[in-house]
Amino acid sequence: MRILLVGAGGVGDAIAKVAARRDFYELFVVSDFDIARANQTIQWIRDRHGEEVGARFLSAKIDASVAANVTEMIREFDITHVVNAVEPRFVPTIFSGTFTAGANYVDMAMSLSEPHETDPFHQTGIKLGDAQFAVGEQWERAGKLALVGAGVEPGLSNIFARYAADNLFSEVEEFGVRDGANLVVRDEAGNEIFAPSFSIWTTIEECLNAPVLFEKKKGWFTTEPFSEPEIFEFPEGIGAVECVNVEHEEVLMLPRTLDCNRVSFKYGLGSEFIGVLQTLHKLGLDRTKATRVRSAQGPVDVSPRDVVAAVLPDPAKIGPYMTGKTCAGVLVTGKDLDGRDRATYLYHALDNQFAVEEFDSQCVVLQTAYVPVCALELIAKGVWNGEGVLGPEAFDARPFLELLSSSTGYGQKWFAQERLPAAPLRHP
Repeated sequence: MRILLVGAGGVGDAIAKVAARRDFYELFVVSDFDIARANQTIQWIRDRHGEEVGARFLSAKIDASVAANVTEMIREFDITHVVNAVEPRFVPTIFSGTFTAGANYVDMAMSLSEPHETDPFHQTGIKLGDAQFAVGEQWERAGKLALVGAGVEPGLSNIFARYAADNLFSEVEEFGVRDGANLVVRDEAGNEIFAPSFSIWTTIEECLNAPVLFEKKKGWFTTEPFSEPEIFEFPEGIGAVECVNVEHEEVLMLPRTLDCNRVSFKYGLGSEFIGVLQTLHKLGLDRTKATRVRSAQGPVDVSPRDVVAAVLPDPAKIGPYMTGKTCAGVLVTGKDLDGRDRATYLYHALDNQFAVEEFDSQCVVLQTAYVPVCALELIAKGVWNGEGVLGPEAFDARPFLELLSSSTGYGQKWFAQERLPAAPLRHP
């Protein structure tokens, strides 16, 4: 296996560092528009693991906005698998450039949605991933695999859902993805600051778009941003966190493969974060279309959202200033194998202190990075096989979870925590 990683930001950097501890690939090319970031990642690997491991890693400059550039790089290095670790606005070019070159593909965030023209808060328009699933037959005919939505969310929750459907439940009422954290970021003076732990560009896209829900009787439909708040009790000392509906890929992915009556995604954003996002929207700072701005050097065209991303702390660099844990999982409700009511929260939690000490990464990006690397290893060993455009839920979950948690694998424990099936939601 010869891997091309596109993007050496927070997630890409963590992917390379996780992969450096494994030996299932022949070559790992770390590429970025800013080649200095790619070189920095590789230097860290060499310093930590030595020249023998570092020799498997090469750096390259890439423009992910140009499909032909992606295709050329795949052919230059005889790449077999491309890992897309940049913002989802680059999915179309990387996805198509990979297909043209005849390589396989992995991403952690799918093609972007577009709202319904007249009724955006009730009906779906173009959904997340529609553009990729639409060409699934082309990938299948080509004998290539596009493994989409293979991060932590989406990704690990999809795998948990598949595991629960195959091993714990006879019928599923709802797959309710619930993510939360108790992370705090402080500046050098110890003052708590606003610093998103993931790309603000992607966060704005997810949180301000109309959330999508799925119900078997209705199909996919939308609702208002930040709707249906509930208090969810997270494990690992995180505690009760208010969660709200957010647009996310799991809702669009799971019903394609798994039988259930409902799928939802709720994220523990917190009132301050929601307030900031709402303010950005009111000021038009969430827009992606370039706006003409006067500067000392003359007029320039800039995207307001890019400006917001530029002035906030880099998510890849806040690890040393962050404390707490992040938790990703899915609450599955329905009937157990004996037909009794059951509710089980399958989850993985990660402490930021571990992430910084072991990988010099912050915990949110590291948690995301484990999944594509673990999936690639299963593909390299022939354990996971497939053609077409598929999500992780299309594959047997058991070997993935065994490799993820074993001491000879990735050493990341996951848990299935039983909940009271009839426990009512607590609304604030």
